[in-house]
Amino acid sequence: MFFVNWLGYIMHYCYNMFNNYGIAIILFTILSKIVLLPLSIMIQKESIKMVKMQPKINRIKINYFGDNNAIAEETSELYKKEKYNALSSLIPLVVQIILLLGLVSVINHPLTHLTKISDKKIESATKIVLNNHKDLNKEASDLEIEIVKDIQKGKVDKYNEVLTNKEINTVKDLNLSFFGFNLSWVAAVEKGLALLVPLIAGLSALVLCIGQNKINVLQAEQSNANKYGMLILSVGLSLYLGMFVAAGVALYWTISNLLAVVQQILLNIFINPKKYVDYEELEATRKELNELNNLNKDKGKRSLEQIKKEKEDYKKFFKIVNKKLVFYSESNGFYKYYKGMIEYILENTNITIHYITSDYNDKIFELEKQNDHIKAYYIEEKKLITLMMKMDADVVVMTMPDLQNYHIKRSYVRKDIEYIYVPHAMDSLNLTMREESMNHYDTVFVTGKHQKEEADRTNAVYCLKNRKIFNWGYSLLDDMIDEYNKNKKKESKQKTVLIAPSWQKDNIIDLCLEDVLNNIKGEEYKVIVRPHPQHVRHMKEKFEQLKEQYKKYPNIEIQTDFSSNNTVFDADVMITDWSGIAYEYAFTTKKPVIFINTPMKIMNPNYKNIGVEPFNIWARDSLGKSLDLKDIKTIDKVINDMLKNSKKYYNDIDKFTKEYVYNLGKSAEKGAEYIIKVVQDKVNERRNNK
Repeated sequence: MFFVNWLGYIMHYCYNMFNNYGIAIILFTILSKIVLLPLSIMIQKESIKMVKMQPKINRIKINYFGDNNAIAEETSELYKKEKYNALSSLIPLVVQIILLLGLVSVINHPLTHLTKISDKKIESATKIVLNNHKDLNKEASDLEIEIVKDIQKGKVDKYNEVLTNKEINTVKDLNLSFFGFNLSWVAAVEKGLALLVPLIAGLSALVLCIGQNKINVLQAEQSNANKYGMLILSVGLSLYLGMFVAAGVALYWTISNLLAVVQQILLNIFINPKKYVDYEELEATRKELNELNNLNKDKGKRSLEQIKKEKEDYKKFFKIVNKKLVFYSESNGFYKYYKGMIEYILENTNITIHYITSDYNDKIFELEKQNDHIKAYYIEEKKLITLMMKMDADVVVMTMPDLQNYHIKRSYVRKDIEYIYVPHAMDSLNLTMREESMNHYDTVFVTGKHQKEEADRTNAVYCLKNRKIFNWGYSLLDDMIDEYNKNKKKESKQKTVLIAPSWQKDNIIDLCLEDVLNNIKGEEYKVIVRPHPQHVRHMKEKFEQLKEQYKKYPNIEIQTDFSSNNTVFDADVMITDWSGIAYEYAFTTKKPVIFINTPMKIMNPNYKNIGVEPFNIWARDSLGKSLDLKDIKTIDKVINDMLKNSKKYYNDIDKFTKEYVYNLGKSAEKGAEYIIKVVQDKVNERRNNK
């Protein structure tokens, strides 16, 4: 009551200055903004503090993605450190509601606050108005307004009994009009012109929301859903308010909204958020977080069965304690890199292999049915983030680079897990992977001495004293060699040339495929164009056009079926650019490769930092011949020379393979033995610590 009386005194003073209720309400609104300016400044500073913290909050959400409890704890600690109170953002709303409710009471009681007639006389006048208007409710809040209406309409006879002539004249002189609107009107009751009141109030709310969404430091960073949600709520509330309260309250609301926009502009000038907030870092973390939130979207909508299986497998994984060995596979196609090692472990130990895959149709689920020592789990990449953070196992084997650098983190539950990286390519890891992409692994398997040299230099340059390098080999190559030798085709008079471009910008398909084909289309050998599957997926029309263009040449086949590798290994010569398939082909068949010097595929622009020339560059002329784009016209001659000297190429490539690939024929066994030893060491370490 004291607060309402205080507001009433201010309104009384404002009204007496101008003898106009509308101007009084506007002046009252301006004064309230001035009085509350310190609060507005505090909120501006708190909002800036919040946005300033947002990159750190985003980083917490990234680091603990999916773990809501950890995110809440870390965010709470950040708030404490920065001395930020999340409830401070509610202060303006609470103050605005209190002011609004107080003002409603002031405007509904003009006799009390504007004329200062005694409470006793007002109570007597209230009884009279209730007798005059049987439809009025004695609990109604606007009875004083009804008294004013009666007296201003000349219905003063009965009021003379309780009010003096001076008081009646004072009531008659009350000026409640403003630009043709009576500020005592309630639009829902008066209808007609009064219906403009809620529309004006709603429009002011729309202006405020649009302005705040653009210039308020905190609101500008909200999601579109929050912005539009607040806009709809604010406009809807204003329309409702304007419809069911006195027009004077709606006027206050309208002026307050417009002044709030002006005030925010001035606050941004004098307390500029750009001086405090690192917007580049904010945008970078927001982008990274959005990428996490959008994981799996490119895989399409999952079925209810997939979602159910993921939930069940997630729970099943964490129900099992003392897990010794975990493999992770990004998709069904990655099992081939583990195959030999997993088979050796299953045949020679009783270690249970926990195999996580992000592919619902991974063949590991069929293998699980055949072997009790395989436990398979379907976990999509988004859910995988949380699982990896809570990982509890002795050893984790992965082919995924960038552990810890992006969304997939090392476990924060166990710090002693041994993470082993298994490469899925035989070329330069330093060139074709992002910088520091394997720096957070405990052990890196390498395929040959070229990768070992890079890995050793990386250890030295980045001071990775504890990262181990294991001379593994490439068990997939061993499998390919075995398969090739078993299914080796007989020599044919018609030789086959395979064109196998990479999937990157400015590859053979983009730059020179037709030039290559036009130079060899009339030769005696068969030509097969086998593009990367992703290229076919994204450029179906182009390959259909190529099929049509070269269908009159029976020796040229544009191949878009990738169900078999026979085409690759049956070829007598391969033409590629920077594709890693060249090394698998050459090391398996001991046949030469023509490397077209298209722009180089570089994932790590700082690859020179370790001081080792990438294998992809220097090995090209050891496994065949590199050819510049301007020399494509000579490609038919190069092919003929290679075919004539096939025995020499066989011997040279065979020697090169034995020199640069570790443990040929035994890499699966060697890799498995290393993993088994690490598991055993972990078990023994736990026993010794008991």
